[in-house]
Amino acid sequence: MALIPVTILSGFLGSGKTTLLKHILHENHGKKIAVIENEFGEENIDNDILVQDSNEQIVQMSNGCVCCTIRGDLVKALNDLFDQRQAKKIQFDRVVIETTGVANPGPVAQTFFMDDEVASHYILDAIVTLVDAKHGNQQLDQQEEAQQQVGFADRIFITKTDLVNEQAVSALKHRLMHMNPRAPISGISQGAVSLDQVLDLRGFNLNDKLEIDPHFLEQEDHDHENCGHDHHEHGPDCNHGHDHGQAQTIQFMRKGHTDKIQSFVFRSDRPFDTQKLEDFLGGILSVFGAKMLRYKGVLYIKGNARKVIIQGVHEMMGTDLGAPWGKDKKETRMVFIGKDLPKDVLLGGLETCLV
Repeated sequence: MALIPVTILSGFLGSGKTTLLKHILHENHGKKIAVIENEFGEENIDNDILVQDSNEQIVQMSNGCVCCTIRGDLVKALNDLFDQRQAKKIQFDRVVIETTGVANPGPVAQTFFMDDEVASHYILDAIVTLVDAKHGNQQLDQQEEAQQQVGFADRIFITKTDLVNEQAVSALKHRLMHMNPRAPISGISQGAVSLDQVLDLRGFNLNDKLEIDPHFLEQEDHDHENCGHDHHEHGPDCNHGHDHGQAQTIQFMRKGHTDKIQSFVFRSDRPFDTQKLEDFLGGILSVFGAKMLRYKGVLYIKGNARKVIIQGVHEMMGTDLGAPWGKDKKETRMVFIGKDLPKDVLLGGLETCLV
């Protein structure tokens, strides 16, 4: 039986991965693709952005795609998908995996070489990395993960090119070419890209990756008891002694390097006053925008029968109407990801904007 090709979609927070996934899931391209989307933090906000009409874990789209919102271990998600495919419950010919925006895609790629069961069903086709034209240089300067994402890429797309001038795009492309001379680089807008530029690239050459990282096929040798991040998915009833509603600090360790990024969640079943919320967010972005790497959420707005989707990176924020609330519980869930963010100020301020 032919192996199922897998594409890893990488890129730092806010680079446009969700927009590209939405394009894949909703365009009538005739391909049968399973998308595994994975988000940093405890709330699966992307399910409301990508699949606005269902709360199921595996959703079949009208164009033949499958959206898998299983959270937790990647190996389990892949094997569960394959088992359902074998049982003819779902159909797909290839898989796209969205990595978290703060992740080195290397360990994800390791999965296809280190786990025998996964390797017997799937083959890694390529790593595709998105780089934000407006914030890419700053992210590459400050975040080792952003550099790793570029270094592992088989193809690079520069996104949001309409927000900067041609000189800035050219300079970023020149920098990326020097960081990874083997990956073709092109620009895309609003996630609209021909899928033949993303799929079936046959670009993942293991030897090239070993040159970039000689430890690629070695297991991470840090202490899992004290590394500061979870290796298993926790449910709301777990007894690990931590509060799922509090800010959590995730540490990504690599041979002596530690990078800490905080994530916290705002929840409320009371509606927002639109004007108060707009005024508060405008002030917060003007003061703390540079520290706000990524924020996204589903908002419950007074008088609006539909969900309001909010997404942003740094000072740039956008909103869009989502699906009708229908029988869904009306509540706001907002995820903030950043460095040294004043959690109490943000959460307390949002509380004052509620009706």
